[in-house]
Amino acid sequence: MNVTLVLIGVDIPASGLLREGRLDVASGQSVLPPSWHATAHGLEATQTERRFDLVELDRFRYDTDEQMTAWTTHLTGVEQALRLMNAPTGMLTSGRMPEYLFTRTNGVVGLLERLIEDGCTEAITSGAERLTATLLDDLPLTLAGASRDAEAGEIPAVPAAPARRPRAGRRRNTAFDDHGPAASDTA
Repeated sequence: MNVTLVLIGVDIPASGLLREGRLDVASGQSVLPPSWHATAHGLEATQTERRFDLVELDRFRYDTDEQMTAWTTHLTGVEQALRLMNAPTGMLTSGRMPEYLFTRTNGVVGLLERLIEDGCTEAITSGAERLTATLLDDLPLTLAGASRDAEAGEIPAVPAAPARRPRAGRRRNTAFDDHGPAASDTA
């Protein structure tokens, strides 16, 4: 039976997730003994490990034309998914915006997604309905509240955030669904 699973994680080979373990009765914990099989990624490969193809992804780079094109292509995909009312074509991909976004996120996709998500929230709340470097400058890029393991490499280096300015402007109604008649009318 062929099944495709897309799993995302940090340092999966060393995590033990794909290793065949046994239960240690004394401690009640799973124990991952060394494998006698061939090695993969510098570790022993068990039968379970050999059933998966690991695709290692690194952060984007911005040094060569090919790397810049890959970054801009990714931004194009992100931009196409955004639904801001005043968003011009090329909002994330034209001018200095690709370089700005790379500088703010060091090319880490998770940080880019966090910045864009927070930026869209701010753009809607402020009524700007578009992302600009000025709007994004006001947003701190943090991973606060996330349960990530720094020792496992789950927390990338986050560039320092500029000082935050107070919010201004009108609020947008973000509810797009028709909730139908009021609850009291249907009771």
